[in-house]
Amino acid sequence: MKVTVEISMYPLADDYLRGIVGFIEALNSHPELEVHTNPTSTHVFGDYDTVMSLLSKEMHSAHQSGGQASFVMKVLAGDVRPVG
Repeated sequence: MKVTVEISMYPLADDYLRGIVGFIEALNSHPELEVHTNPTSTHVFGDYDTVMSLLSKEMHSAHQSGGQASFVMKVLAGDVRPVG
C-alpha cells in the first residue's frame, strides 16, 4: 500500500534550522522515499511500511543527536501527489 506523509519538525533549540536541515537530508538519503520539501512541511511518498519505518528511524536519530523536538505528522493512505 502506498502512503503520503506530511511532516513538520519543530526543534526546541536556539539552533533550530540545523536540526531541520539535518532531518530533511536524512530523509533524502533513502532512495526508496520520494521527499518534497516546502517552507512549512515535508511530504514523503512511498510504500507504507517503508515510509513509517524510515520516519521512525530518522525521528529517533534526530532526538538522539539534536535533543528535544516536536514532530507533527499527517498520514494519508495512498499517493496523493497532484497529477499534471
